[in-house]
Amino acid sequence: MTKHHRFLITLFAGLLLLGGISCSTPQKAEVDLIPMPRSVEYHRGAFTLSPETKFYTQLPTEGKEALARCLEGTLLGSVPFADEATGNNGISLNLCDSTVVPEAEGYRLEIGKKGVTLSASTEAGLFYGIQTLLQLLNNGDGKTLPAVTIDDAPRFPYRGMHLDVSRHFADKEFVKKQLDALAYFKMNRFHWHLTDGAGWRIEIKKYPRLTSFAAWRPFEKLNDWWTGGRTFCDQNDPRAVGGYYTQDDIREVVAYAAERHITIIPEIEMPGHSEEVLATYPELSCSGKPYVDADYCIGTEKTFEFLENVLLEVIDLFPSEYIHIGGDEASKNGWRKCPRCQKRMADEHLASVEELQSYMIHRIERFLNEHGRKIIGWDEIIEGGLTPGATVMSWRGEEGAIHAVKAGNPAIMTPGKYCYLDAYQDAPSTQPMAIGGYLTLEKAYSFEPVPDSLTTEEAALIQGLQGNVWTEYMTTPEHTEYMIYPRILALAEVGWTPAERKDWKSFHTRALHAVQFLKEKGYNPFPLDKEVGDKPESMRTEENLALNKSVTHLYPYSKQYAGEGDQALVDGVRGGWMYNDDRWQGFLNSDIDVTIDLDSITDIKQVYAEFLQLKGPYVWLPKQVIISASTDGKEYTTLATVDNDISPEVETLQFKTFGWEGNAKARYVRYQALSNGIEGGWLFTDEIIIR
Repeated sequence: MTKHHRFLITLFAGLLLLGGISCSTPQKAEVDLIPMPRSVEYHRGAFTLSPETKFYTQLPTEGKEALARCLEGTLLGSVPFADEATGNNGISLNLCDSTVVPEAEGYRLEIGKKGVTLSASTEAGLFYGIQTLLQLLNNGDGKTLPAVTIDDAPRFPYRGMHLDVSRHFADKEFVKKQLDALAYFKMNRFHWHLTDGAGWRIEIKKYPRLTSFAAWRPFEKLNDWWTGGRTFCDQNDPRAVGGYYTQDDIREVVAYAAERHITIIPEIEMPGHSEEVLATYPELSCSGKPYVDADYCIGTEKTFEFLENVLLEVIDLFPSEYIHIGGDEASKNGWRKCPRCQKRMADEHLASVEELQSYMIHRIERFLNEHGRKIIGWDEIIEGGLTPGATVMSWRGEEGAIHAVKAGNPAIMTPGKYCYLDAYQDAPSTQPMAIGGYLTLEKAYSFEPVPDSLTTEEAALIQGLQGNVWTEYMTTPEHTEYMIYPRILALAEVGWTPAERKDWKSFHTRALHAVQFLKEKGYNPFPLDKEVGDKPESMRTEENLALNKSVTHLYPYSKQYAGEGDQALVDGVRGGWMYNDDRWQGFLNSDIDVTIDLDSITDIKQVYAEFLQLKGPYVWLPKQVIISASTDGKEYTTLATVDNDISPEVETLQFKTFGWEGNAKARYVRYQALSNGIEGGWLFTDEIIIR
């Protein structure tokens, strides 16, 4: 059997998995597809599958029989094969010349009253055209296809989803189930986060303790492990919770993904987020002791020997051109005191620990390049110098990608504000626990991956985008799916559909249908039809005496969470459910101390501001608020001192208003919110209101 024949068999196996669901909905003026195609031309009429409908392909008898077995049980399962092309009542699948369909993942679908012709110049294009056919059937009556001509191809070559299986393990069947859905919505990259401080998830034969020890912990939930000592245990310990993929599992999933034209990019974290490795092999750490360090020691050759041996086995398992090497959030603390790291810095003439990290990244990159692979890393790999061949995955906003493409490097957009699917997607009080953030379907859909500041040449280096699923609080498969869907569908359309073709109202309608389809297929999506929406206060302008008055900050606010800048606390705009909506103003490791000038001495009766607390991202309520007033800006009278009565140990999202009521005269109102002193802690407030 030829490679082409095997491909077409695999192609229709996808129909078995994702076909067969029909909804009794009338034909709409607009095709019910996600992502929306590049071009749709509508015609009169429709093509209806009947007992006489036949397939035509170039497959020989053996291939046709195999394909028929794959189609059993699907909407197309009863369609027989014709020995030669039929002009009427047929479905023709054609691999054509690139002059007809030039794009590698593009296709042309022609549906008329008499039949269907699907053409593509590559197997991937043919596959995506079949996903379109499947959606048209599944979203219609199961047998009628609208008469249309669709010319389609993706906007970006990289359309991905990341899944963290370190913090909470997901078995291979769960992974394959998500690959089915990603393929159905035309996504083509799966970033598999296989290692992190909470657990090692891939069998490495040279280092068996990585899966007999570092893959297991004596706690079911990550938070319990985090607060309970962060220790690991042997696989046969009765308390052991975790898991890993054997190399046979990996090969099975990689092949499964390839059949659906999804490339799996494995991630092996370095130099940080490596607590599980260093607890198992402490000689790779700066201290030489388990449970002390999170970063590999860069001063010892043992580290590079270990990483290179691991990567050799990873390369053997994954055919992906790229290997993700992490590179994010390394503390670098051990390196500053480690004699071996300091010697490495002196020997290599490195001026800082940032350059020491860059040394390690460059060295690993050379190793991978020598073995025919390239690296992707989180945007911290920019620090200390970026190599020409590296691809940057920009998660801390868009700045990393902008820096990369201006240096001539490819970049993938995955900023937390739009692409982190561990954030709340609706009113937090109605949702399961999340790490923080607030990312609605509409906000994910609004993402534009190409910043306006880029030239045409620079914009071409933006390869696409990725939705990230971090599983700190996702302890079950159902919860994980709830966080993925339908927001990943918004990113699928952002990655495929031309920007000028995007339409939120249309997408929302189509997403409602997609959620129902996913439920019928056994997924557990967020119930979009029951969405509560944003915080009511955020929907109106807050009229008050402080509105648009001059405000002075004694301590600077964070540039990352600036809101509308200097006037953010008096612009009348209240924050929503979470601090990352550009309406809350954040202060890191700092008190808040602001003074508002009311322009003239004014009778005031009320001063207040609201704060929020969420333990996961270290967002705290102030330990105390002091409100004072002055008529001359020199002598201040304390109006109120308000202490916080909510513990920082509370896990759930908290809102609290700190204020004063009474009677006073003031031109200047000073509002002080004191930090609780927890290192790395944030204070967030949205508006200081004076009445």
